[in-house]
Amino acid sequence: MPRKSASTPSSSPAAKTINLALQGGGAHGAFAWGVLDRLLEDGRLAFEGISGTSAGSMNAVVLAHGMLTGGRDGARAALENFWHAVSQAGERYSLVRVSPWDRLKGNHWNNDDSLSFQAFKAMTNAYSPYQLNPTNFNPLRNILNEQIDFNALNCYEGQKLFLSATNVQSGNVRIFQNPEITVDVVMASACLPFMYQAVEIGGHTYWDGGYMGNPALFPLFYRTDARDVLIVHINPIVRQGTPTTPHEIEDRVNEISFNSALIKELRAVAFVQKLIGDGWLKDEYRDQLKYVLIHSLRADDALADLSAASKLCTDWSFLQTLRDRGREATGVWLKRHFDDVGKRQTVDLHAQFLDSGSEMRPLMTIPHGKPKAPVKKRLAAKIPAKSTAKKRATVTKATESKKKST
Repeated sequence: MPRKSASTPSSSPAAKTINLALQGGGAHGAFAWGVLDRLLEDGRLAFEGISGTSAGSMNAVVLAHGMLTGGRDGARAALENFWHAVSQAGERYSLVRVSPWDRLKGNHWNNDDSLSFQAFKAMTNAYSPYQLNPTNFNPLRNILNEQIDFNALNCYEGQKLFLSATNVQSGNVRIFQNPEITVDVVMASACLPFMYQAVEIGGHTYWDGGYMGNPALFPLFYRTDARDVLIVHINPIVRQGTPTTPHEIEDRVNEISFNSALIKELRAVAFVQKLIGDGWLKDEYRDQLKYVLIHSLRADDALADLSAASKLCTDWSFLQTLRDRGREATGVWLKRHFDDVGKRQTVDLHAQFLDSGSEMRPLMTIPHGKPKAPVKKRLAAKIPAKSTAKKRATVTKATESKKKST
């Protein structure tokens, strides 16, 4: 297939160009589907790079392939087709079933107490996927193979993709880019080790990328030109109250764990911004760093009523609800912040991630107007003049004695 250029329908001359960072989160990835659907419908933002993890990786490859085959409308249709196929596969193969009694409760997707979910947890806690699923069957692999031409996708230059997976042996994050993206790469990015066997690629095995980058931001800094990064969160960062039940505690631990790598990267971004903004860099190095503008589409409120168990719920009505919540949140964000894109950052990184009581204070402050002397000069100033002179005389005498002896 002929190589596509950046002039394909993925962008238009009037659109502002940004990068996307898509978190993972199982079925909750349908919230990001709604975000992408609304952005594509709006048409005022083009995407240069997309970094994805787990469900975020699936959304990324489906969107890119849809853009390749049919532009924005093609991407919207591809995302809906993908999530509808996920729902149909869930009806056939999911071990976590929603009973008629659960449906009567209303929010049947929060089925932490259901018999099927408790049985699923008991099995995955007692047995590994190598025992429970020796053939390593995963319906998502079939869906991706049916809907995406990975060879064509890897030749597509209109969309840069960066998919994260965790190297089981080293514990490091591995970023896969367009020329090397296969169905195995996407499955590795979404491989939860208590559910699926590790995915082997190039002699290494990989687990879900969320452990080390959910999603990874740094590829967007080094491999793209766009300064603006819109992070589409799935796991709530802030949740009010203290969890007390086993389900609540487990859910909150899950959220904190899968946000930790991202928060560390955001702290690093804030540090680089300070280096550039406060003039701590020499002029010859200033242009080597990019002042990134971070934007955030948070799911804290939109998904606050959902538990971790609902990440396994693939009911079509539930996925549509998540999509609609994502669309609504995106509409609000566009109204508030579209004009800021390309001009200013809309996330206060210091307030949200640095002013938490963990920041390190300097050991001593230096009065303004009094530059700190070099270390050697400060040490010399503490040594009395007589002591210094005596030391020099001793060294000189020893040197002369050595010359005479030779």
